[in-house]
Amino acid sequence: MTAAACAAIGLSVPSASANPNPGGGQGGNGGPSNVSVNPFAVHQGSTMQVSASGCGHGGTVTSHGNFPPANLSAGSIGFATVRIFNHASPGNHTLAVRCNDSSLVATARFRILEGNPSQGGIGGSFGPSTAETAIGAGLVGVAALGAGAHVMRRRRPLRGRT
Repeated sequence: MTAAACAAIGLSVPSASANPNPGGGQGGNGGPSNVSVNPFAVHQGSTMQVSASGCGHGGTVTSHGNFPPANLSAGSIGFATVRIFNHASPGNHTLAVRCNDSSLVATARFRILEGNPSQGGIGGSFGPSTAETAIGAGLVGVAALGAGAHVMRRRRPLRGRT
């Protein structure tokens, strides 16, 4: 019986521990925590996802010179998508998350890679240049003339004509 009582007390202790965020994960005096970025390394001009706990009423994500301030969504875990400036300096940087209802700030590190990201999509994201368009039109024209000449040479004479 004593062992069962000790086990019951031992199992109840973690649930009675102090909550480091008095707002219970819904904002309040605890401020932001568990800030993460995805991906950690991002190219200039690309987007990055930021998440943070503890900002129940939303917040703001900033990194001076790297991307414009972004709004962190409200909820137990808030999210924001930021677009890195095309001219942002490559290297390691820090971003700051501040909840709307707290003056506390949490930070996270991320890396900006030099160069533009890959341009994906069906057929790529870039259209043909003027020179490529002119060359293509010229090739189509030459092919049409060649097909016409071939048909004219292969044409059979009408009956009665030799």
